[in-house]
Amino acid sequence: MSEGGFPGGFDLNAMLEQAQQVQADLMRAQQELAQTTIEGSAGGVTVRVNGTGDLIGVGIAPEAVAGQDAESLADLGDLIVAAYRNAKAQADQLAAATLGPLGGGLDLGDDLFGSLGGSQAGPEDV
Repeated sequence: MSEGGFPGGFDLNAMLEQAQQVQADLMRAQQELAQTTIEGSAGGVTVRVNGTGDLIGVGIAPEAVAGQDAESLADLGDLIVAAYRNAKAQADQLAAATLGPLGGGLDLGDDLFGSLGGSQAGPEDV
């Protein structure tokens, strides 16, 4: 029997250490994303979000507001929404690039099922 307590070379301690490392890396990446500022803009409106997509600021250029009537203000609202969507899409791409590799960080290996005495059926076995 191996040191981890399972036959076939499966080391539970090593897997737990690897999981703890992935968790620490994930937390570090999430902190970095929360501290990152991304800007999106549309028609004179600039929106700032952090790397997790939280809205942290809105800037409106004077030319973005054509008038004070309801239609002009509705247009301004549309520009704010468009700028936010632009910034949020960039934040989502950054998060995927930053966190994506961490999702596949655990290498359970093919020995897991064999070590536990089970079988692993592949598509050719069905």
